[in-house]
Amino acid sequence: LFRSLVAQQVLAGGARFQKVLVANRGEIAIRIFRACRELGIKSVAIVADDDPGCLHPTFADAVIQLKGALGYRDIDAIVHAAGEAGADAVHPGYGFLSEDPVFARRCEGAGLTFIGPSPEVVELFGDKTRAREFAISCKVPVLRGPVRPCTGVEDVRSEMRRLDIAYPIMLKAVAG
Repeated sequence: LFRSLVAQQVLAGGARFQKVLVANRGEIAIRIFRACRELGIKSVAIVADDDPGCLHPTFADAVIQLKGALGYRDIDAIVHAAGEAGADAVHPGYGFLSEDPVFARRCEGAGLTFIGPSPEVVELFGDKTRAREFAISCKVPVLRGPVRPCTGVEDVRSEMRRLDIAYPIMLKAVAG
């Protein structure tokens, strides 16, 4: 996604990112730092207080220590760190804040490019019922299943009978 987004910017004649803050840790952060290096883009790592000795910052061009108990989920601290570092974009990696529309909006509000889906898309796909309805409306094939959330075991069994679905089944939380 990152390399693709940079390529789209270059092809469209837009300015490339100069510096990207990676709002994550571990292997995913290391992969993003490597991609930045290959593309000639400076990178910034964040490190939570409770994550001393972690490996990912050794791959970044700069490191900012986050203070406080929230660590990698502290939206205010991360957006502040991006500004402090002079970053023009934030890559959320996966997990943590990558699926948080509030984080995407805060990045945009601070003048940072959020490298990922728009806040509206993040919000839509965070609600699995709405995401399924949207996919169906776009004629995307989806597996047979309830069109509304089930509220308990008996509700699941009732839907299975109604839809003539046999075991094994997969259940997915509506949110997240």
